[in-house]
Amino acid sequence: MRKFPQPTKQELAEDPQAVSFQIANGNARQSCILQTTFPTKVQAQRYLLTNWPAVEKMARDALAMGTAEDGQIKLMMA
Repeated sequence: MRKFPQPTKQELAEDPQAVSFQIANGNARQSCILQTTFPTKVQAQRYLLTNWPAVEKMARDALAMGTAEDGQIKLMMA
């Protein structure tokens, strides 16, 4: 099992990381953001990939309910 790299000083000074992704919406793409509590972008991306089925379902549910803000679906890490 690989260890995550230690957060840099800049990453520690920043807010928790967010990861952007897109889902298909018919012939179009819907932009989404997942806000995480992780200090590094690598950890946030790994969380997204590891939990993709659940994150995608949350994004599709939000799309169906029409909860997009400024053209983006914003999700919070569970």
